[in-house]
Amino acid sequence: MAPKRPCALAAMGIVNALGANADEMWPRLLSGDPSGLTLDASLVPDRRLLVGAVRTPIPAIPAHLSRYACRNNALALAAIRQIEPAIRAVRARVGRGRIGVVAGTSTSGVADAEDAIRHHLATNKLAPSFDYAQLEFGGLGDFLAEYLDVGGPAYTLSTACSSGARALASARSLLALGVCDAVVAGASDSLCRLTTNGFSALQAVAEEVSNPCSANRKGLTLGEGAVMFLVTPEDHGVQLLGVGESCEAHHMSAPDPEGRGAEAAMRGAIDNAGVASSDIAYLNLHGTGTPLNDAMECEAVARVLGTEVPCSSTKPLIGHTLGAAGAMEAGFCWLSLSASAQGSVPVPPHCWDGVRDTTLPSIRLTSTGEHIAPAGRKLVMSNSFGFGGNNCSLVLGRSDAC
Repeated sequence: MAPKRPCALAAMGIVNALGANADEMWPRLLSGDPSGLTLDASLVPDRRLLVGAVRTPIPAIPAHLSRYACRNNALALAAIRQIEPAIRAVRARVGRGRIGVVAGTSTSGVADAEDAIRHHLATNKLAPSFDYAQLEFGGLGDFLAEYLDVGGPAYTLSTACSSGARALASARSLLALGVCDAVVAGASDSLCRLTTNGFSALQAVAEEVSNPCSANRKGLTLGEGAVMFLVTPEDHGVQLLGVGESCEAHHMSAPDPEGRGAEAAMRGAIDNAGVASSDIAYLNLHGTGTPLNDAMECEAVARVLGTEVPCSSTKPLIGHTLGAAGAMEAGFCWLSLSASAQGSVPVPPHCWDGVRDTTLPSIRLTSTGEHIAPAGRKLVMSNSFGFGGNNCSLVLGRSDAC
């Protein structure tokens, strides 16, 4: 049963390869601009990878929180500062003990730990700036809670590529249970050698930009970034209406080829929102561009939504931001719903070479400049599917009255 308390995504801060904030990235997102992707030869030996690295300046961690000083937390800080005034206004109204923090990540401060290990190999000492709090998965949630000076529940989730979506789902539950009057929720992930070499060893990284749903798809493009939301129990604005979660545990790194876990998450989100499949007007695909993921997702989408719902993957523009992806792509849906006017909702284009894989269901993929015009309430869905079969789908909505 869906929680009765409303769940508004009241404010959002975001940073990724498209830009340093929503205003910078929104026109680039709608135009399908891949210029934020760059080549990097430092991540995998003897390979130059195309990655969605954040190139804009990011803030330094405050000195009194120096034990948390890593790139992953700095990316989160870049996002949180965009909504900090709204968070502090809510804290002044409800009290610090009624505001929680739920964060998602799959890398934490691994990149900084790699540097510390190299320093240790050279000097037999860890780098003076390194602290285990940078590396711990829980460090992200702890850092945000201390930085914001909030005293509600604060924790970090790490369920691979569904981490960010599950962080939003958890925030919704904290509001529904009355544990919190507001939650800061989102995710951050940073590029590191551990992850890039792992995906490279799995032969999952493409030499060129990812090409989801194409007959020519060869793998994913990796990226980094952060997105943070202020989640409140208000009944206006963009709402998180439904959450569907599943874990099929089919394989450590490969999805169930029939997409049963993905289907269960999608159906769960629709049921939890109390709507029908036909009410979903747009779907942000997980859309990694790997042969197995795209095949199973297209099968699941066709079974749940049919083949006429507009769909797109935004990963060719920013890379796969891994643990941050679920929240990041919910952020793109948030931008679309926030920009809607007079019944029309602009949606991101599906960026690919246009060559259909005829072995996949022919789902409808969006084009540049496309708008959707739902007959009723504006409802969109976002899919996130992670290693180990950790799946999460979200339904977001906004009424014309908002």
